[in-house]
Amino acid sequence: MSRLDYKLLIFDWDGTLADSIGRIVESMHAASTRSGYTLCSDLAVKGIIGLGLPEAIRTLYPEISDAELGAFREHYADHYIALEATPSPLFDGVVQSLEAFRAQGYHLAVATGKARRGLDRVLKAHGWEDYFDITRAADETASKPHPLMLEQILAHCGVSPRQALMVGDASFDLMMARNAGMDSVAVSYGAQAAEALQQSEPRLTIDHFSELQAWLSRAQ
Repeated sequence: MSRLDYKLLIFDWDGTLADSIGRIVESMHAASTRSGYTLCSDLAVKGIIGLGLPEAIRTLYPEISDAELGAFREHYADHYIALEATPSPLFDGVVQSLEAFRAQGYHLAVATGKARRGLDRVLKAHGWEDYFDITRAADETASKPHPLMLEQILAHCGVSPRQALMVGDASFDLMMARNAGMDSVAVSYGAQAAEALQQSEPRLTIDHFSELQAWLSRAQ
């Protein structure tokens, strides 16, 4: 398929648009400590980024009870929100590239493992409440890698899977795209290393966000 056929660009948030991975890892460790659990490695925490928070916690601590899960989530949210008093910065090239994509007529969307409350908070912090055609958060749909949030985005935009491109930094993003029948682009600067992301067969792996704009522009 020609890259010219893409009409919709869908982005993960944490680790793809926003440089927030360190805060997620710190918040997960803080919640683990407050909940009385042994700390997982940074690498293990990075390996669950992209999942919805309940799924992420259960992956790290499969023995956790439903009652403990609720408290763990609150501890995580309290720590993360405190860190986000100053919002995580967007990666270099994100603003300029997204503006270029809008000018070129692409539909733009966000598909994230964040909860709706958290996503709305960061969108407001960047003045982007109405920037994207549609955004989907993990607590209002199925968690990645289930394709439901992508299917909802496609339906809203009236675009077929073959006309859409998912951009993400985690294997869950790329697996979700594959499950939805769409192409993906992996970013190497987020939660997971490029070598791990290659297993999901992205069309492209980029080391800087602006490379996506260059790649798409070369096909025009």
